[in-house]
Order: sequence, then C-alpha cells, then structure tokens
Amino acid sequence: MSTKTKNRMDKARYDELRCILEARRLEIIGEVQHKMRDVRAEGAAAPLHDVRDDAETSEADIQDDIEFALLQMKAETLNKIADALSRLDEGTFGYCYECGKEISSRRLRALPFAVRCTDCEAIREVELEREVHVARRGAVSLFADVVG
Repeated sequence: MSTKTKNRMDKARYDELRCILEARRLEIIGEVQHKMRDVRAEGAAAPLHDVRDDAETSEADIQDDIEFALLQMKAETLNKIADALSRLDEGTFGYCYECGKEISSRRLRALPFAVRCTDCEAIREVELEREVHVARRGAVSLFADVVG
C-alpha cells in the first residue's frame, strides 16, 4: 500500500471519527439545553404558594436528584468527547490504550469516546468484576468476625 493511499485512508478515518464525535457532542448539548428550557418553563409555571405534603416533596426531590445525576453524566460524557477530540488531533484517538490496535469504527460509532478495543474492554470488565467480588467477600468476612 502506498503512503499516499494510506494517508488518504487515514484522512477518511479521521474525518469519519471527527464527524461521529462532533455529532454526539452536539446531540448532548442539545439535550442539556432542552432540559434547561424545560426546567425554566416549569419554574415559571409553578404557583408561588405551592403547598405540598411530605410525600409530594420527597417525590419532587427524588426527581430533581435523578435529573441532576443525568445532567452530571452528560457533562462527564462531554468531557470524554473533548478528550477524544484532543486525542484525535494528536493522532492517538481510535487506538486501544491496552494493545495499541485500531478500535473498530463500529465500536466508535456506538461509544465515540472508547479508549479500548472490544477484547481489551471485556478483559478489563472481568478484572473489575473479580476485584468487586473479592472486596465483597472480604467485607462479608469482616462482618462475620464482628458478629461472631
């Protein structure tokens, strides 16, 4: 394969990956802006002397907590996308942190800020699950010592 062909393929992949990242970034920004408009509209429409019982207040607080958590997740995703765009400009985006192989376009379309290929991510998840299992087993034995 000639260098010119390789550069053209690299440019095509670069453009595809940038497009995927930018599209996801704009989608999330749109979702956040839409949510902010909804919150403002709800606040403007709420009566000034809204009387709620404890259950209604608790339910509203839980809903607010959920919405805040979702917004935090979206902000974290935006940060990951910004990091991915930086890696793209550096030429390191789209390659697995673990094995260095190219991450498939299919995986990057599904998870645009992926840092591991599917195989390495599966290994990582098994290791994390094993660590959690060991930690839980240790916590149970500590508890048994206290009770026993």
